[in-house]
Amino acid sequence: MAWPIPTVLGVIGGILLSLGVWWGGVALLGGALLALSDVRPLLAVLALAGGAAGFGSARLVSARPDVLRPWLGAQVTLEGEWDGQFLTLREPRARVVLAPKPAVRPGHLRVSGRLVAPDSRRTPGGFDQAAWLRAQGGVFLPTPTAVLVAARVRSSTREGGLRGWFRHGLTAGLPPRQAALMQAIELGDRNDIGREDFEEGYAVRDAFARSGLAHLMALSGQNVALITGVLVWLIGRVGWPPGVRYGVPAFLLIFYLLLVGLSPSITRAVIMGFVVLVALAIGRGKVDPYGLTALAALVCLLLFPLWLLDIGFQLSFLAVLGLTLAGRAADRLPAALPYWLRTAVAATVLAELATLPVIAGTFGQLPLVGLPANLLAAPVMAVLVPTGFLAGLLGPLAAPLNLLNRVLADALLGIAWAAGQFPVLPWGTVSPAGVIAYAVCAGAGVLWLRGRVRAPAVLGTVLACALLTALPGRLHPPRDLVFLDVGQGDSTLLRVPGLTMLVDAGGSVNSDYDVGGRTVVPALRALGVRKLDVVVATHADTDHIEGLTSVLRSLPVGELWIGHRKAGDPVLDAVLAAAQERHVPVREVTRGDRISAAGLSVTVLWPPGNVWSTADNDNSVAVKVESGAWSTALLGDLADPAESMIGVGNLDVLKAAHHGSRFSTGAALLAQATPQHAVISVGRNTYGHPNADVLGRLQAAGTKVWRTDEVGTITWPVP
Repeated sequence: MAWPIPTVLGVIGGILLSLGVWWGGVALLGGALLALSDVRPLLAVLALAGGAAGFGSARLVSARPDVLRPWLGAQVTLEGEWDGQFLTLREPRARVVLAPKPAVRPGHLRVSGRLVAPDSRRTPGGFDQAAWLRAQGGVFLPTPTAVLVAARVRSSTREGGLRGWFRHGLTAGLPPRQAALMQAIELGDRNDIGREDFEEGYAVRDAFARSGLAHLMALSGQNVALITGVLVWLIGRVGWPPGVRYGVPAFLLIFYLLLVGLSPSITRAVIMGFVVLVALAIGRGKVDPYGLTALAALVCLLLFPLWLLDIGFQLSFLAVLGLTLAGRAADRLPAALPYWLRTAVAATVLAELATLPVIAGTFGQLPLVGLPANLLAAPVMAVLVPTGFLAGLLGPLAAPLNLLNRVLADALLGIAWAAGQFPVLPWGTVSPAGVIAYAVCAGAGVLWLRGRVRAPAVLGTVLACALLTALPGRLHPPRDLVFLDVGQGDSTLLRVPGLTMLVDAGGSVNSDYDVGGRTVVPALRALGVRKLDVVVATHADTDHIEGLTSVLRSLPVGELWIGHRKAGDPVLDAVLAAAQERHVPVREVTRGDRISAAGLSVTVLWPPGNVWSTADNDNSVAVKVESGAWSTALLGDLADPAESMIGVGNLDVLKAAHHGSRFSTGAALLAQATPQHAVISVGRNTYGHPNADVLGRLQAAGTKVWRTDEVGTITWPVP
């Protein structure tokens, strides 16, 4: 057994124990027992030493003082180096996230805004910014600890040096979309490609994700293999000895890593590529793949211990472990197929299967056309990566070469566009039971590839695990109200057997942030929502219905309810256009309309349908939800006195109207409803929501207040 294997298990165990995860002890003990099973007691000592090193490294990174804490909440002007992801300050030595990301090239920036602490995960399937930032720190690299919100660029200077030269070469003579793609493929910079759309509602990055090609825009072993492969071939043609043929590319990999920057996948690939090339240069021959993978993980985790929690780290190493079985899997495919095709198919399928639980649980969907899309993209990438790298080296002189790169980039974009049109398999959060079931199935598959068990046994194991994990959701389907935290906006999900209803989907006023696509849709997928029977657009306010456009385009919807069909409103028009595009029936509801399922009813209380106000808020669709003796009301932005005139009756839970505005949740409504609980959907705002008078009235009524800006998404059981 290669010594890095038990050692890295010890390091993993030490890191987890430092984070308070008790089962890190299992990993540490597993490394020691694995060494002892190999009858090598010294390896067991090495595993324990690895545990101590991992524990110490993680503590060193986690316990580092936050030098920006004294400035949290303050308006500041910062100056530093912008790499497209973080602003690195010289004094104090720190890294900062900018929100929104400035639409300027990396370089020297002077930027102003307000420093705030990063947000944790506030919605199911949402992005845990605080956890992700903690994972970006290393032993010699400061952890980003703050976000500069409302960031405004005061001055900027484009990056110079080799990286500036290289970026110039990548983009010379190319249109914006192709230039953005080249930067993503060669530098791992996805900022520009994130702003590109094939058409309205169909982003380039979404197409790559839906087609299973998103990994092409993350620097990895493919880049290292293609670039070093070309270098080795060229040097070999000159006739130089193996020491030079492999040694020169090995040391050039170090400069390549400095050029593109540190990330889990490219760091892992460079370490593994460097070791393989050095072994070939000194004539040591073939390297043990598992020992090499463990060595790469060992170096990464000792320098960046919290990468262990990073999705990129997990995907990179899981994919590599899957690829180690590609040869055995290729031998199982029909011999009539060419060996290169069998190997390509086996490698693609194994990489997808190895990363399946992480991709499904993190992104809420699984591409169904990943295999053919990757087989089509592979020859394009085989040419594009080396020629793109050469274009970067040529700098401003690369325009003629980029004529070829443009054709290749167009081909890759075309594959992503076409494959992205196919449906994806939606997926919810992967539970611990799901992870265990996957591990059992994966173990059975590995044993089959190694000839230890027969195929029927593997099939039976997979079917049994699928049945056991699917049964709980079938036997006990969800029955709840989910008040999603969409910031300063509104979005409520109702789930009972036979009815899934979404009321509003938030929005972002004066911003291009897509709340529907980036917050609501991931939350719905994480909650296991495959389709929506009813979607309600309460009224024509951006912070309520802008996100519905992405929801309608992302999920099957049975019916769209609206109240006032306000003419000429761009936000409502976009929602109605998306409904028409997806052939979703639109129903103009009025007081008395009703829908029922599983002992629950939803009744429309407002609008009356015969009189419309000039104020959008007064036209809000208001509904009452009743299940037996339990009831709640969702009032949109309905203002007082209308809210007290619609007859909500006695309520257990009141969804406070208009984010706790002083114009709503009046004394008359509270006297009528006498709610035990009130939910206020609110975020960071300048309107003074929730109003102090409203909070005072709720307190005087004996109503307990739940706020999304304080507790995040709120899930309320429905009896």
